[in-house]
Amino acid sequence: MTSTPPVTLDDVRDAAARLKGVAHRTPVLRSRTLDARVGAEVFLKCENHQRIGAFKFRGAYNAVSRLAPEQLAKGIASFSSGNHAQAAALAARELGSSAVIVMPEDTPRSKRAAAEGYGAEIVTYDRYTGDREAIGKALAEERGLALIPPYEHPHVIAGQGTAALELIEEVGELDLLLVPVGGGGLIAGSATAAKGLNGGIRVVGVEPEAGDDTKRSLAAGHRVTIPVPRTIADGQAAEIPGELTFSINKRLVDDIALVSDDDIRDAMRFAFERLKTVVEPSGASALAAALSGRVDRVPPRVGIILSGGNIDAARFAELCGS
Repeated sequence: MTSTPPVTLDDVRDAAARLKGVAHRTPVLRSRTLDARVGAEVFLKCENHQRIGAFKFRGAYNAVSRLAPEQLAKGIASFSSGNHAQAAALAARELGSSAVIVMPEDTPRSKRAAAEGYGAEIVTYDRYTGDREAIGKALAEERGLALIPPYEHPHVIAGQGTAALELIEEVGELDLLLVPVGGGGLIAGSATAAKGLNGGIRVVGVEPEAGDDTKRSLAAGHRVTIPVPRTIADGQAAEIPGELTFSINKRLVDDIALVSDDDIRDAMRFAFERLKTVVEPSGASALAAALSGRVDRVPPRVGIILSGGNIDAARFAELCGS
């Protein structure tokens, strides 16, 4: 006998129905230049064009929308380096609720300003010494708020999986799907959707070299903690995979590729100059893996999720200027 997976293809499809007309059905971008560089047909799922500028809105809205009216009246709490903060804040506002978000002191200003613009109350902490999860849980308990974590939640994971579901529905079967990995929610949902539709697809996650907690954990067979990563990919600066996400990813993810910060910068420049689209460092990591040859045995049809584009002009110029 086998246990029921915590998230199934039906859960992802249910999330897609709930998100219809609320989340954007983001575009799929093609480029002959990119195909030639990678040596395959490449299909880019542009979650940098999602509401709040990243895939995170999918999972946050799917989770918050399932709360009881009396809980929505009390509000939600969460913790995030930026994109989930904006997503949770917007989801709460859309559903007539309120949000308190724990964010690192060094969060990019544009991300904090966006979360505050959606009505969130921000509580800051030092990412190198503080425990955001403990702070978030304490706030939720103290104020009677529903805690909506950035990835350790089945409804969040199912919502994130709708990006891969849409991609495959639009372009047909893929041989390989490349997905950025931070806490593991996007790839857990993506792998659930992709392998539920096509068991033969290869799903490869991409992490920054300094933040290889998931790669180490998959190799060890259990979750491994690393020092707080120092990387330009702030959305992927995880110390340890989520318990729930890892339970899914160790079953469904085929491999993890690592990219350097320079690889990520090159991918951001390529997206801007050749594809005419803006991606933040974390959002560019899967593209970076394809462009830099970090993926073994590239098959004929490749899907890549550009997970977000939340970066201000000054930071973009700092990272990508000559």
